[in-house]
Amino acid sequence: MRKDSGKPRQWFVPLLAGATFRDRLLACLGAAIGIALTIVICAWFPMTAAALPIIVAPIGASAVLVFAVPASPLAQPWPVLGGNVISTLVGVVAAHAVPNIPLAAGIAVCGAILAMSLLRCLHPPGGAAALTAVIGGPAIHAAGYTFAFAPVGLNSIALLVMAIVFHRISGHSYPHRPALQPKERTAIREAAGFHAEDIDKALADLPDTFDISREDLDLLLSRAEVHALERRTNKEP
Repeated sequence: MRKDSGKPRQWFVPLLAGATFRDRLLACLGAAIGIALTIVICAWFPMTAAALPIIVAPIGASAVLVFAVPASPLAQPWPVLGGNVISTLVGVVAAHAVPNIPLAAGIAVCGAILAMSLLRCLHPPGGAAALTAVIGGPAIHAAGYTFAFAPVGLNSIALLVMAIVFHRISGHSYPHRPALQPKERTAIREAAGFHAEDIDKALADLPDTFDISREDLDLLLSRAEVHALERRTNKEP
């Protein structure tokens, strides 16, 4: 039997491009601090009902995005806050309008995706927030629309404040901005030999959506092309 001694190592190769073990450790630390302090901060604010949780489960998923992939368009402040709050409101509407729970749950998540897409705040935990509004139980149902603001909105704001402070200290860009200014990106792009329109056409050729902003994709491809040009130039006799 042939053994591939290198295969098990692939289990530990970072799934995300550009990720390092240091980045993963920082993400773990940031999530731990962010969630803990979010609970502490939100505990000081009175909820509309005593039975409501201080923190909702979708915030844990938000923490994964905010601390592990802070450059993702899905992890930026407006998607976190808007996605969670708007999706919860959609879930409350579905819970009140549709008596059948399975149907209400499906409509809530479907409506949340549509609302987040139209309002440019697509955030995966928003789907969980919408679902929570439907299946969360009597206390959440009784809270109605206020559940979207306390605890969901309050949790989101507290987590975002923690994330901004943490990433400033750890040296990451959050809210994320491309590493270079527009003029610098243009210079790199011109040296690389392609234009932003080429990126748009390439994206249109592919059937999938990618979790990276157009600006970051532009910068990444331009830098790769420059490095390839330098490599080819250095090989010439």
